[in-house]
Amino acid sequence: MQEGRQVMKASEDLSGLKLSVAVYIAVFALKLAVFFVSGVMVLLAEALHTLSDIIISVFLLAASVWSRKQPDAFHMYGHGRAQNVAALVAATLFISVTSLRLYEEAIPRLWREAPGEHRNLYLVLGVIVFSMILACAPLLQLLKSKARGAAAKAQLMELVNDQLGLLAALLGTLFVMGGYPIADPLAAIVVATIIAMNAAGLMRDNWSFLMGRSPDADVLAEIEHRARSVEGVLGVHSMRAEYVGQETVCAGLHIVVKRGLAIEQADRIAEQVSHRLREGMPRCEAVIHMDPS
Repeated sequence: MQEGRQVMKASEDLSGLKLSVAVYIAVFALKLAVFFVSGVMVLLAEALHTLSDIIISVFLLAASVWSRKQPDAFHMYGHGRAQNVAALVAATLFISVTSLRLYEEAIPRLWREAPGEHRNLYLVLGVIVFSMILACAPLLQLLKSKARGAAAKAQLMELVNDQLGLLAALLGTLFVMGGYPIADPLAAIVVATIIAMNAAGLMRDNWSFLMGRSPDADVLAEIEHRARSVEGVLGVHSMRAEYVGQETVCAGLHIVVKRGLAIEQADRIAEQVSHRLREGMPRCEAVIHMDPS
């Protein structure tokens, strides 16, 4: 039953991620085309924002598929950290290339008057509103999913940030239409800042995983509780755990058993502890040591 729910959750996550990638590609092409006919800076910023979203979404989609691959001789705990490596590289590129490039283009325009530079503003307005509506499809798809995996949660945050960026672009375009051309570079700077903040968040989270981040206290408490619930376990101590993937925990713990217990009985208790952990935490790999009381 639990395995069936996990398959259903993975299927829902993949569906939402695939829809996100398809929407992003269509919106990116549309924004870039309209930028060339309008000259509105914030639309270029939004196009680059969408490009960064495409790359992130592809990484998350690939990670969701890759996570199903079985461990092998070179990756005994699976391939979950590949997503963290890819996201860290992507975050570095977004900060060093996309965000900084937008700042370089937008900031000088704050002091440069360029009357008549903006064209086809109603077309720009239509593209931004259309993008906001279109982005609601994968957002609603992921919100409907009752149990979301780590990749889908990350994608959900990306979609929320997209709407914030589009809102800044919408306000900037409306001010430009009202006779305030300085709103265009200001809105582009806001979008560049959103990209930089997203990249910094990706860098922080994924760096933590690659450094061997430990699970939260409630996860550790759950591991200890399940180990203690096995008959024959007198205590648990010296427990350590770290993430070896987005949802895969590798835990090492010492269980205390009755002194003088036959090795076969002690081994059976250790097997029961391992089984109990996997019952409630399917992605928990446990290394169990036995100590006499």
